[in-house]
Amino acid sequence: MTISVPQLEEARRALDTPLFADVGGDLTVSFEFFPPKNETMNTALWEAVRTLEPLDPSFVSVTYGAGGTTRERTHATVARIQRETSLAAAAHLTCVEASREEVDAIAREYWAIGVRHIVALRGDSPASDTPYAPHPGGYENAADLVAGLRRLHPFEISVAAYPEAHPESPDQASDLDNLKRKLDAGARRAITQFFFEPDTFFRFRDAAAAAGIDADLVPGIMPVMNVASITRMSALCGTRVPPWMGRLFEGLDERPAARQLVAATVAAELSRRLYAGGVKELHFYTLNRAELAYAICHLLGVRPTLREREVAA
Repeated sequence: MTISVPQLEEARRALDTPLFADVGGDLTVSFEFFPPKNETMNTALWEAVRTLEPLDPSFVSVTYGAGGTTRERTHATVARIQRETSLAAAAHLTCVEASREEVDAIAREYWAIGVRHIVALRGDSPASDTPYAPHPGGYENAADLVAGLRRLHPFEISVAAYPEAHPESPDQASDLDNLKRKLDAGARRAITQFFFEPDTFFRFRDAAAAAGIDADLVPGIMPVMNVASITRMSALCGTRVPPWMGRLFEGLDERPAARQLVAATVAAELSRRLYAGGVKELHFYTLNRAELAYAICHLLGVRPTLREREVAA
């Protein structure tokens, strides 16, 4: 068997890299939270926010439920982050179940309270068995929403990308065309759906470049804490779960501490390999679990900033 030069180079890099050495020091991170449903979840959310705040993320985003079901809670969470922390809050905003006037009003409210970053998404139908359909008088899709937001204010806008293609896309070429429309409408970056192997992202990045996309593509990292749950989520968003995933977490259902250690190690190794391939920005889907996200960042060498350490002292 002939071994190619790129393979030899990758092997040499792997051997030359010390175990658990910090990445180059130029890695930036961001975190995603979801709005709480009750007081217990609210307490957990704010513990997560305060735990991760010293890591000085480039921004933190707050999700928006299907059909606008968390609209008020999302707004309240974003407003509090903006008001009470040093973090730059980014609000998710979708096209679903709202007219243009309603969406524009929400965006104007965010601008008024100092929020300058919107994660603009088409959104999914509130009913899982019903295909997405634009709201009468609403924004048709994410590209349309991006253009509308840009007309209102000079927001920084992020959009979604799908390394394995959106489940509703007929193929990757169509999916990349849609992504390019969103970026051409005025989005600054695309944050990817989660995936589990670095090659998935690298193939997607190459395909995007070939399609004329030169915007920042930020990998979305989902630490795995429950294989059954992640399998269900993956099926909904078109993400492939590799065969080794089940074997890796087998036997850990009743050992949450061990499961968390494995989850942190796997996510950190995925992140490290992405960094070795030129990725300098990562977005973590925290599921409001601060310690897991914090441990992953620690393994990558992302530590509290000097300013935060001085405040703590």
